[in-house]
Amino acid sequence: MLFRFFRFGCVGAAASLVHLGVVAALVPLGLPPAGANVLAFLAAFQVSYYGHRGWTFRHPGGAATYARMFVVALGTFSFNEAAYLWMLHHVALDYRISLALVLGVQAILTFVLARTWVFQGASSQ
Repeated sequence: MLFRFFRFGCVGAAASLVHLGVVAALVPLGLPPAGANVLAFLAAFQVSYYGHRGWTFRHPGGAATYARMFVVALGTFSFNEAAYLWMLHHVALDYRISLALVLGVQAILTFVLARTWVFQGASSQ
């Protein structure tokens, strides 16, 4: 379990870096942070799904697994967007720091749901 959590963290870190990188690249181009966050989510989801399927949970995947992960991602992203918007308007932090904090909470939610629902029955390695 500890090694799986480590792998989850590595994949999550890669997805988060993609997420943060896309936001950081798009905001200076004039896209509002919340809009950039939506595009960043779509890019980071691909990293997250394929990384978790292939490495974290060593699961064969398939359309149903992809759909379950997308449902989880949409749910946790809904939390992400609401919390991020709230922080942007009510907390005096840089938009990148606010996003990093929100992504940390989102990662915990994603791990629990991925382990118990999306990739259920995955190899215990």
